[in-house]
Amino acid sequence: MGLCGLVRADELYGRTQLVERQMVWWFLAMLTMFAILSVPYRLLSHISSWFYLLTLVLLAITLFMPPINGSRRWIPLGLFDFQASEPARLAYIMALAAYLMYRSSQRTIPGLLPPLLMAFFPMLLIVREPDLDTALLFLPVLYSMLFAAGAKFRHLTTAALPGLLCLPLFWTQMSAEQQSRIVSVFTQQDGGSTPAGDGFHLHQSKQILALGGFMGSHLQAEPPIDDPAAWQLPASRTDFIFVMIGERFGFPGGACVLLLYCVLVWKILFVAGRTREPFGRLVCVGFVTLIAVQTLLNSGMTVGLLPITGTALPLCSYGGSSLISTYAGIGLVLKIAMQQGSEVETEPFVFGRLSED
Repeated sequence: MGLCGLVRADELYGRTQLVERQMVWWFLAMLTMFAILSVPYRLLSHISSWFYLLTLVLLAITLFMPPINGSRRWIPLGLFDFQASEPARLAYIMALAAYLMYRSSQRTIPGLLPPLLMAFFPMLLIVREPDLDTALLFLPVLYSMLFAAGAKFRHLTTAALPGLLCLPLFWTQMSAEQQSRIVSVFTQQDGGSTPAGDGFHLHQSKQILALGGFMGSHLQAEPPIDDPAAWQLPASRTDFIFVMIGERFGFPGGACVLLLYCVLVWKILFVAGRTREPFGRLVCVGFVTLIAVQTLLNSGMTVGLLPITGTALPLCSYGGSSLISTYAGIGLVLKIAMQQGSEVETEPFVFGRLSED
């Protein structure tokens, strides 16, 4: 479906080589997934900390790279640009899972400090790029994994309270562009002239979805509007790939994509539920949270339910770093699901017994 969206973007905005390049990335992503499947399961938790430290170094190196469009998010490697924030999220999930396994300290407020610090360092480096949207993705992953590891809900709420109280201060520190993205959600209007600023992206996103019709443009003999300005949509191959799929295949196509994500999320949760070994369960919980949050943010912003962000749609948006990192996460889940005997059973998780004590 992602490739179909890229093809449709080529039809609307001019031929590129991105479809072929995405297929190459898909092939490399599959190799990465199978490579992870060949790694001994016990070794994964042992190398998690080193993987986490390596990504921190890569994030620090990124800050010294030449800026692209006003931000430093990529490390140029000649044939392609590497985005270190993508594997950093997976590395954080693995490192946090390795830290939390067989612990009970997270059931106290002081015990929440080390996991918070583990999230703070990559978030700080990513914010400096600047890439606030990606940095904030660490928070739902952190909280879901802490909850799965046995942290008490009232402690998590207490830890989040200072952050909620600081939201007014956080608002004053946001750039005018970031503030306008949030404001545009509450001031959006359908029809009329095309607004300027960040409202432009939201207006064009909804307009192009409407132009495709309920069943999509693939059933239309000719486009309903010939004005090129009506079809203009920046980042149509990355952040707004869901719009390209929805415009081409209508509501059935968009619903199909969301249904596939629901199946993916459900299958990962199923693996997490049957995994008795704590590292595997925590990795599944963190990865499924990352996939679900990204999907909700990306699809929600295209229809005006959420602010416009730079969050990619996993497995669909163009980008090699994102595709390879996502397939690496899927490889981890498959590796966890393949464990038999003492690894995958229907018995309660270890922290289920701790919560009863």
